[in-house]
This record gives sequence, structure tokens and C-alpha cells, in this order.
Amino acid sequence: MKKLSLLTFLFCFLTLSLTALDDGLAKTPPMGWNSWNKFGCDVNEKMIREMADAMVASGMMEAGYRYIVIDDCWQVGRDKEGNIIADPERFPSGMKALGDYIHSKGLLFGIYSDAGTKTCQKRPGSRGYEFQDARQYAAWGVDYLKYDWCSHGEQNAKASYSLMRDALKAAQRPMVFSICEWGTNQPWTWGADVGHLWRTTEDILDCWDCTTDWGGMGWPLILDKQVGLEAYSGPGHWNDPDMLEVGNKSLTMEESKAHFSLWCLLSAPLMAGNDLRSMAPETKAILTNPEIIALDQDPLGKQGTKVRDDGEFEVWSKVLADGSRGVVLFNRGPSEARIAFSWTEIGYPVRLSAKVKDLWLHKELGKFKGGFGATVPSHGVVVLRVEP
Repeated sequence: MKKLSLLTFLFCFLTLSLTALDDGLAKTPPMGWNSWNKFGCDVNEKMIREMADAMVASGMMEAGYRYIVIDDCWQVGRDKEGNIIADPERFPSGMKALGDYIHSKGLLFGIYSDAGTKTCQKRPGSRGYEFQDARQYAAWGVDYLKYDWCSHGEQNAKASYSLMRDALKAAQRPMVFSICEWGTNQPWTWGADVGHLWRTTEDILDCWDCTTDWGGMGWPLILDKQVGLEAYSGPGHWNDPDMLEVGNKSLTMEESKAHFSLWCLLSAPLMAGNDLRSMAPETKAILTNPEIIALDQDPLGKQGTKVRDDGEFEVWSKVLADGSRGVVLFNRGPSEARIAFSWTEIGYPVRLSAKVKDLWLHKELGKFKGGFGATVPSHGVVVLRVEP
């Protein structure tokens, strides 16, 4: 691959770094699938092609999912010119052919790298090769880059991610840029000028509320850390509480419904992390519920907020573009319980008459004044749309 001259490199860097990120991408939170949560390093060309097929056949694509993202472990080294090399045994047709196949399905192609010298699984990172890697991704037809933060040494996070932002711009192919920096340097304070989404915490785990010594955690603990970040999220720049664990082994169906519902209320990117080829009907119903997805994809792009916290019982609300509200009643407790809220808590006058619809039952519940309440299952949710 032809290398950029030093003068060209400096011109691109100095020119592009002066411009904020406003490229029209990710105006609503990106939706797709990522290999990591289910498969880890066990990725290969055959599986990725099958996942693209399954995204179409399952109805996921019709529901709005577009990106097929290969996470860590696809790369094995660099050639004598420094070009990144995909594992020839696992990806014998090469990344360009795989991207072409994904595109032929009407889907978009995503890939993974790292701002440090090595990825989290000790594969080659992009440090020192940012512009070269970005040009390679563009040549392969990549539409989405997840960029991790392992082996970063003393690097400055904002500068490191800004460098890859500029490299992606110089490659002249539109790519959604996912900042996977784990929230350690408060990327929400600088990410809108650098990427389209930024991780706010360490990795999500397939569990209700477990933790690890390295910082991974179950989704309710991640949810807690989103409170206070609402002002930083909006069209083209999203807080990212990490990928979905819906359909993996450890969550109950009620916990999975709650996980998906609250991610949608947060305007979070929706990156499925299960095996799309063998989804249970109940899992498919969760991931493709059009009325819940509509909360996530609402064009106003306003992140939902927690409006009441009574310990085990919470009320979350989201302002929608048409003036209505999405409301999630969340029960963290061990038994079902009734949770109620008032109109004033969601920004309506108490005397207002409003229609209420249950978005999991797909049922109009009637008109109410002053507020509403419902019985919520243990570790579950009731999700409502309240419309004046």
C-alpha cells in the first residue's frame, strides 16, 4: 500500500484536527451486532457470514440493526510495509471479501482495533499506524471502528483518539467511530468532537449484578453509572453503556427485558451480543420489539433520566420528539411490587389527561389524570408511552 508522505501526513493532521466531528453519522444510536460478548476470540469468516445471514433472516435487520462488527482477535501481525494482516486461517478470503459479503446483504461492516501498541488480547494495536490502518479499513469497506484502550502506556486519551479520528477523516470513507476507553478519562466531556459514541464504564458482564476485580460488572451496576451523564448525549454523539447481553446464558427473560428497555430509554447504542443463529423466540421478541426500539431511535435523541429512586423501585423517563414520554418502572427487588408515579415527575401538569400504552403488552391502557401505577415483576420492568 502506498504510504503518505510526511508533508501530506502533517497537512492532514493539522487541517483535520481543527474541525469538530459533525459528519452526519449516527444521528440515532447505532444498532448492530458485535462478536465479543458471545464468542470472545473465537471469530472466523464462516461464523461472521452466518451472523450476517441470520441478522437478515431473523428480522433483526428489518427492526433496524445494521452493523456486523468483528471484535478483537481477527488480526495476527503486520507485513514488511506495516500493513495490518488478518488471520489467514480464520479469514481465508480476506477482509475485503468479507466486507463485500456483508454489504451484499444490505448490512454494514465493523471492525476493531486499539489505541495502544497491542489490543486487549495482545494482537497488534494501531499506535504509530493510525493513518495506515485507517486507509486499510477504508480499502476493505469498513463502516464502523471500535477502538479500545489497552497497552496505552502514558498516552493521553483525548489526543490518541483524536489522532485516529483524523486518520479516519483522511481515509475519506464515512466510518462510525466508537471510543472504547471505559470512561477512565471522562470521554463524555470531550468525545463529541472526537467520536460518535464513547464507553462510560468497564465491560458489561452476563449477569444481574456481579462484579470482577478488573472492573467488569452486571448491567444494573452499569445503569447506575449513567445517572448524571444525560447532558452529554445527543444526535451524533452517544453515551455507550456497552453492548447487550440479551440472549446469553445468565439473564432471565425478565432481566433481559429490563436490560433492553433501560438501554433504549438511555438512547444507548444497541449492539446485540448473542448468537443470532440460534435465538429463542423470546430473545428475538425482546431484541425486535418495535415500540421499545422506537424509544431508543427517537429523533430528538434525548437520553432518559432517573426521576425517582425508592431503593428497590425506580422510575425512569425520557422526553420524546412528539412531546410524549417514555417511562420505565423498574423493580430491582426480589418480589413483584406496585410502582406508581405522578405526571409532575415526568414534566406534565397534574391535571393533564394522557393516554397510557404498555409497550411490552402492546396494549392501550386508557386515559389517566395525575399519574399512573402498575405491578412490576421482580427484576423486571413495565414500559409505558404516555401521550397527552
